[in-house]
Formats: sequence, structure tokens, C-alpha cells
Amino acid sequence: MLNIWKNEDSAEMSDLDKLIYQSHLIGTEESLVLWGGGNTSIKTVEKDFFGVPQRVLRIKGSGSDLKSVEAKDFPAINLDKVLPLLDREHMSDEAMVDFLDHCLMESSAPRPSIETLLHAFLPFKSVVHSHADAILSLTNTTNHNTIIKKALGDSIIVLPYTRPGFKLSKESASGLGKQNNANGLILVNHGLVTWGNTPEEAYSKHIDIVTQAEKFIKKTRKDKTQTKTQKSFYNQKLVSAVSPFIRGLISKNDKSVLKFYGDEKIVAFSNMEDIEDLIKIGAATPDHLMHSKRLPLFVKNTDKYDLEELVLEIKKSVDEYTNNYTKWFSKHTDNAHPMLDPFPRVIIVRGLGMWTAGKDKRSAHIAQDIYRHTIDIIINADSIDSYTSLSDQQSYDAEYWPLELYKRSLAPVDKELSRQVALVTGAASGIGKAIARKFLEEGAHVIATDVDYESLKILSDSLCKSYGDDRILPIRMDVTNESEIVAAFEKIKLTFGGLDILVSNAGAAYTGLINDLDIEDWAKSFAVNATGHFLVAKHSINMMRDQNIGGSIVFVATKNVTSPGSSLGAYSAAKAAEAQLARVIAIENGEYGIRSNIINPDAIFEDSNLWSSEVKEERARAHGVPAEEIQDFYRKRTLLKKPVTAEDVAETALFLASDRSMKTTGAMIPVDAGIRDAFVR
Repeated sequence: MLNIWKNEDSAEMSDLDKLIYQSHLIGTEESLVLWGGGNTSIKTVEKDFFGVPQRVLRIKGSGSDLKSVEAKDFPAINLDKVLPLLDREHMSDEAMVDFLDHCLMESSAPRPSIETLLHAFLPFKSVVHSHADAILSLTNTTNHNTIIKKALGDSIIVLPYTRPGFKLSKESASGLGKQNNANGLILVNHGLVTWGNTPEEAYSKHIDIVTQAEKFIKKTRKDKTQTKTQKSFYNQKLVSAVSPFIRGLISKNDKSVLKFYGDEKIVAFSNMEDIEDLIKIGAATPDHLMHSKRLPLFVKNTDKYDLEELVLEIKKSVDEYTNNYTKWFSKHTDNAHPMLDPFPRVIIVRGLGMWTAGKDKRSAHIAQDIYRHTIDIIINADSIDSYTSLSDQQSYDAEYWPLELYKRSLAPVDKELSRQVALVTGAASGIGKAIARKFLEEGAHVIATDVDYESLKILSDSLCKSYGDDRILPIRMDVTNESEIVAAFEKIKLTFGGLDILVSNAGAAYTGLINDLDIEDWAKSFAVNATGHFLVAKHSINMMRDQNIGGSIVFVATKNVTSPGSSLGAYSAAKAAEAQLARVIAIENGEYGIRSNIINPDAIFEDSNLWSSEVKEERARAHGVPAEEIQDFYRKRTLLKKPVTAEDVAETALFLASDRSMKTTGAMIPVDAGIRDAFVR
């Protein structure tokens, strides 16, 4: 591992700026820390609120990430208040957290790390803690004391696993007192701590020790695990087909977003002969466990399996996993807390690859990132000795740690469409754009499709800035082309695992009197406004049925369904077919928990591709008004005398997509500001 500290960059920095610089160097090295893991600190002197100089500890706050931390992410702790705690014999986690809150120099500061006292008790200006893969590869071995000594010599303090908190902080200070010439501290099943009189010294020691461990592993390892592999039979078609079944099986309590990974490393790991034994040992650290659970789910598989057989094997494996989790929980619980979700977050199918699950795509990605590092640790540890992990009781204590459960309770309440995956067609403009934005606001993951990919990409890039690039997936899709629809649905399965909501919105207006209408325009209207809805709904229904967790389909039709207009015969007839399609879908899919409803908007002019200048002029002629007054004409003809906007339709779509309408199906809701002729009959 390279030491990338540059004195020319840090020479003129303040203590806090050096801490930030050090943290970024640590945080950008993924083999050291992942997704908020690890922490750094510095001891310095700062003035309090009254201008009085105080000795303070600046330490990374809980929930922040080392690679992106800023000054505000390092709360200041009054050292002279916490150091007397060294003389205490015992202190509960809850008492410690409460005590630290009262030692903050700034009341608005983020909560300090649970390892604050460990940093405070070590008598050095700068302290660095990481969960380095190479270090864990040494500690997570049966003979770790011997292995660590061989790898790193006698200059390292080694402490057996203790959950972070007051006890571990005391033990760390005591260990240093017994070996005051040590260069670092290794916490078994946890990670590495180094220190120094400057941030550079603490960082350099850290890099040196990790590098030494990496060299030892490279020199010592025997590729016994990697050579024992079976034949790979990765099949993307089978992977995409099975994904909705997996998502449905693990979403019985709370819906999960799935992400599939089938690269060479993952597939090779899934094929190892002894994988079943290795993955049953447990997570690399408590921090790893919190993201990927104690154990992954492993599904036996053969190249003889077809889809039906594989689904049955996965269902059997999920049932076994949840039963085993329940038994494990019952064995170790003190009945102080209810059981958490018993479903896996990592699913490995031999020969195919790995799915990871989370409340959103980001969480699923974190789970896979964490487990990739677990794979490296497992293979390295097993190649130099034999892999081991926390005991069952230690794992339970980590997963059901009251402080961790309390942290979860402080998480923001799920938004209305959190954990949901929604497909919106015709999303590049008008109604579709407004619905996509509204669904993102309410927590959904959105697949936005349109034939106008250029405009769609501009929209997607804009929405990514507000909602994150893992929440929206733009796909060029022509709803009249089934091969494009099939390809889009394959991508949806691999990216999110399935689908909960379809908003079938794509449409096009073709004008002309029936006696003057070309057959081509009639056919085009039905292709987009009827057949297109059929094709997208057909594939959505099949995916929803495979998941077996229900779903909602919202058809954006038009007021012309109930009140057709002259010169819009092709449009009105096709949209009426769409509405009837929606009702049939409601009839056929109620038993599967799939709802189907219809929105009938009136004319929406803003940002609408439907209302081209030609259509505006034609409708103006039909109504006998100047073209520039057509928009005002439509407003004045309503009972409420108000314009209808895309956002109005989006609100109704949200209602029909969400659980607020969970007992509504086959309904038709007008969003037209009140048009008497369009009343639903």
C-alpha cells in the first residue's frame, strides 16, 4: 500500500485541516475503510464559547464517511472532562453516550463516535482506526496470535474481541501501558489503531503496518480455496428471470431493492467447493455484519436446473435461512428487543453470481461492496490458516446492540414510496416528467422511459443532482416495439430486481375527421395509445406476478374517454381501448394483489409534446377560437375555471400508486377541473 501523504500539501494546515486531510487519504483507500467505517481524531487546543482555551479532542462524528468528511463532521470533546473516566471501573454504553453529549463544546455538533474514549485515552495527538482488509485477514484466523506475530513482529499490541465502548477503551489504554513502545494496536475481528504526535506520523504508521500485513499474506498464502472451483454456468437470461422471484421472497416484511453482480470474481467465489463451509462462519467484523447480516444465503445450483427448478430451490433455501435466523435469535435473545428482518441481504447462487438487497439501491450497493471485502478476507485468512469470525453470541450482541438499534430508531421515517420501484413511460416531458419527479420526491426508484432519449437524459441528469444517481434509470424505449420493451425489462430486473408500480403514460395525438383520416394515422394512434399500453402492462404484470407481492398499475388516459371530441377520433378511440384494457387488467389480477386504475386528465399544455403547434391550431379551429387563446378557452370551460397542470396529474398518480388507494382498483379518476360532459358514467 502506498503512502500518499504530501508534506507540500499539508505544511501550512491547521490541526483540524490536517485531520481532514489525513481522513481523506484513509477514506479513499477502499481496502482500509468502507461506507462510514473507521475513525480519526486529533487533540488540540481551542477556545470555548466564553473565549477560554480548552484541551479538546476532535473526532469523526457518527454516520460520516472519512473520504468526504468536512470540518463540521468532527465534534469537539472537552478532554479534561473525559480523561478522569480512566479511573472508573465500569460504565454502560448508554451512560457513556449521555456523558459524551455533555462534553461537547458545541451543542449542535454531530454525535461523537462510539470509539471516542478509545481515542481520548491514548496519550497521542493523532489517532487513526480502520478496518483494513489485510489486518482482518490476519485477525480472523484460528491461530491469530501466532499469525499476527509472524506477520508484524512484537511491536503490535493484540487485544481479543471486545465490543466498542467503555470497556474496550480501558483495555486499549491498559495494553499501551504494558507495551508503551508499541507502534499500533490490533483489535481482533475489528481492525487496526495507530497513533503519533502528528497526523502524518499516525497515518504513516498505519500504512506501514497494513503494507507489512499485505506482504506477509502474499508471501504465505496458499491458493487452496481458489483452485477448488466448479464449472461456471452464468446465464444472464436465467439471472434476469429469477430476480423478481428472489425479490418477492425476501420482501415479505419490507420490500427490498435488489442488485445483481455476476462478474468473474463473484462467480468464481460462488463456485468454490468449500464455499458453504466458509460462508457459514460469519461476517468479518461487526461493522461488516451491520450491512450484510451475519450470514449470506447460499443456494445450491446445477447447470441442469431450469427456471422452475431453480425458483423452487431458492424458495426452499430462503425458508431454511429465515427459520435458522429465527432459531438463532430465539437462542440468544434476552427478549429486550423484537426480532429484526430475518431475510438475507446477500444471496449467492452457485454458478450464477450474487444478489444484494437493501431498502434502496444505495443500501444494496453498500451490502455488495462490504461483502466483496468479506470475500477477500475469507480467502486470505483461509489461505494462510483457517478463517474464523465472531461467535454466535457476539454476532447477536452486535446486531442487537442497543446503541445500534437506537441509531436505527433515529433514521428518517420512510417516505410514501420508499422501497418501491416505479416505471414511468413517456417521462421526458409533461405529465410523465412531473410523475417521475413526484415519485422520486416520495422515495421511489424510478425507471424513466421515452423515445426521445436526448431529452430523457437531460431530465435524468437534472434529477440525479437532487435525488442521487442511484435512484433513477433512464431507458430509451418505444412502447410500440416489444423487443425494446423486453430489453428494458431485462435491465430493470438486473438493476432493481423487480417492479412495484407502472405508470403507463406514453401517448401521441393524431388529429383529423374520421372521413379524412389516413389509415396510417389510425394505426399509429392505436399502436401508441392502445397497443403500447398493452405491451408495457403485459410485461409489468408478469414481473409483478413473479414477485407475488402485489403491485399498482396507473394508466394515464384522457377526458376524451368519456367525452370524445371532434377531429380526435383516432386518439379518443384508442384511449377508450386503453381504459377498457385497464379494467380488464383489474379483473384478471385482483387475486394477485395487482391493482389497475385510470386517470383522465384534460388538456395540459406546459412542457407537453402532445400539444404540438399543429394540434393547438387544429383544436382552436374546432372550437372556433384564435390559436393563442386555446389554453384560456380550455380553462374557462371547466366548472372550477382553473387550469390543469402536470403536477395535478402527478398527485393523483401518487395516490393511485401508493397504499392510500390500496383498496381501489378498476377506478377512473378525472383530473380536468370539472367538465360536465366528461363525468364518469
